[in-house]
Amino acid sequence: MVQQLGYLKETPSQTAGPYVHIGLTPNFCGIGGVYETDLGARMVNEQTLGERITITGRVIDGAGTPLKDALVEIWQADAVGLYNSPTELRGSADPNFTGWGRCPTAADDGVFTFETVKPGRVPFKDGRPMAPHITFWIVARGINVGLHTRMYFPEEAEANAADPLLARIEHRHRVATLVATGAAPNYVFDIHLQGEKETVFLDI
Repeated sequence: MVQQLGYLKETPSQTAGPYVHIGLTPNFCGIGGVYETDLGARMVNEQTLGERITITGRVIDGAGTPLKDALVEIWQADAVGLYNSPTELRGSADPNFTGWGRCPTAADDGVFTFETVKPGRVPFKDGRPMAPHITFWIVARGINVGLHTRMYFPEEAEANAADPLLARIEHRHRVATLVATGAAPNYVFDIHLQGEKETVFLDI
């Protein structure tokens, strides 16, 4: 007699909850003794190569209200287009640049801030150069699966026009949701979760 198998049901997905900051940014929450500084809080040091930039922004819900309990992470290449990763085979990335940052949105105004460098161009999977960009990942209460998007630079109009990923966006007016405002060294990148200005999110 063949034994009957009892298949387990898929566990329901859960949001990040209101406690995501406690686990990922304890110092921000006033909990000391876990890490000297919160992981991802500092991406550069005095020896980091490249043009220093500051990115600020907000994560905005469908009602136009900035979220004050969101967490934002960024990944990017260094100033010459190399990633600080074991999978980077094109050369050695700047050892004084982490390539990764993490920042919670502020409790008073919902703003996140990253001090970083402007990234160089990196190749698409078919070898074509992509425009300089920074990858964003967003989690917050009410978001079941972390959201991925990108930020491009407004002064890189020619490179943006030829970017392989931007070219795939069917509704061309939505490309603007991936382009920061402002100018070097200060850029603003607001992320809209819903509504008329909804940011393009990537299925990766």
